[in-house]
Amino acid sequence: MKTRDDGDSGGETAGRARRWGRAQGTGRRRRGPWAGGAPHCARRWPFWFACGPRGRRLHSREFSGPGGPGADLVSVAAPYGMLSMTVASSSTSSRASAQRGYAGRALLAAVLGYAMDGFDLLILGFMLPVIAVDLHLSSTQAGSLVTWTLIGAVAGGIVFGVLSDYFGRVRMLTWTILIFAVFTGLCALAQGYSDLLAYRTIAGLGLGGEFGIGMTLVAEAWPAAKRARVSSYVGLGWQLGVLAAALLTPLLLPVIGWRGMFALGLVPAVVSFIVRRQVEEPALFVERAEHARQLKRAGQDTGARKLPLRRLIADARTTRASVGVAILCSVQNFGYYGLMIWLPSYLSKTFGYSLTKSGLWTSATVLGMALGIWLFGIAADRFGRKPTFLFYQAGAVVMVFVYAHLSTPFALLIGGAVMGVFVNGMIGGYGALISELYPTEARATAQNVLFNIGRAVGGFGPVAVGALAARFSFGAALALLASIYLLDILTTLFLIPERRGAALD
Repeated sequence: MKTRDDGDSGGETAGRARRWGRAQGTGRRRRGPWAGGAPHCARRWPFWFACGPRGRRLHSREFSGPGGPGADLVSVAAPYGMLSMTVASSSTSSRASAQRGYAGRALLAAVLGYAMDGFDLLILGFMLPVIAVDLHLSSTQAGSLVTWTLIGAVAGGIVFGVLSDYFGRVRMLTWTILIFAVFTGLCALAQGYSDLLAYRTIAGLGLGGEFGIGMTLVAEAWPAAKRARVSSYVGLGWQLGVLAAALLTPLLLPVIGWRGMFALGLVPAVVSFIVRRQVEEPALFVERAEHARQLKRAGQDTGARKLPLRRLIADARTTRASVGVAILCSVQNFGYYGLMIWLPSYLSKTFGYSLTKSGLWTSATVLGMALGIWLFGIAADRFGRKPTFLFYQAGAVVMVFVYAHLSTPFALLIGGAVMGVFVNGMIGGYGALISELYPTEARATAQNVLFNIGRAVGGFGPVAVGALAARFSFGAALALLASIYLLDILTTLFLIPERRGAALD
């Protein structure tokens, strides 16, 4: 018989663990009644004594190994180097799968939130003529419903961005969706201009918070290598909502009326419940929040956490980046609203382009915008944020100029789609760009405050384009849009740092 190997050559602790394993029948040489290898049942049930009567009595009871009662074999074996490749790979795969599952749920929540924003604003535009007739509104009153929705969105974006850095991304995203859903549903009960205006303004508060919080949630949930790509998917949510509104409103509005369309706004309330139950706070935010609580208990300063707005101008470098991002977001919204509001009217009056009335032009342009957003995310992850922004900005200058000189219906349709790629494709880059420029304590604040500054400035886009078109020509208005994208290029070159792949801090 071979001499028993105590296994001490690997160290006392490793030898003790191996001897314990052999004693239980898990090795070829072990103490026990068999002279050969471990019995067949031991290979299926790793305790040889389980084959006997005593084992059968005990195997359903708690087993005590080196780690003590209740210790799992993985945690016991790990300190002694006994983890098998199978166990290790299985554990790693399980963790990776769980992380992918969480990241996917976070992305879905953010996309749905932003899609509902796009859907709501576009159906409001479609329904304004019907609402004005039913409630006896003037054109000014009807237009103010959109204006005050956007004002509420700007205010809500700023407020909920700050609150998200205090209380959590998922918690505040849930509240924004819920507020938006409830007050959109209440619009169905409006009896006049005053209460409808109040409901729309409060619904706007929820609407404005969803973009930045969703972008922050996704950026903190996904790895750096895919950050721009998944952020672009959130931007695609808006286009999906707009497209759904363009396709569904003509079908549903004649059947259920404008009140029924607003009642559909209650559906997101269900989404908010699902988000709250299925999506957890990002680990990065939880760690920082716990660290802040520990500092507070220790009586140390937590001013950085208490004042996230100050982090946007913490030093000259950060202030420069904040100014740059605010300009980019302003140009983005100015160009988007200026084009989307006035181009259909321009095409109809100048060329008799009946295609606009059927919604085909809008759908083609929106599809072009969606393609641009998707491609932006891929390019930004591969080539960097700055090069991709510069390419899109140059493309916007060229395409706005080219579009002003198109005259045939087919050219206008295709040109609108290509212009949409560059003009609105950049929305796919802001989530990753802003997330990488600011710390966790101020990330959601930066996303919502800077983007909503741009949204507020962008609200003047339709006014400026309309005034220039009335005073000079629509070609002059398009020249203005082309010039602001030149400002975008200069801003990106001199104010925006490159942070592709940076670890979030």
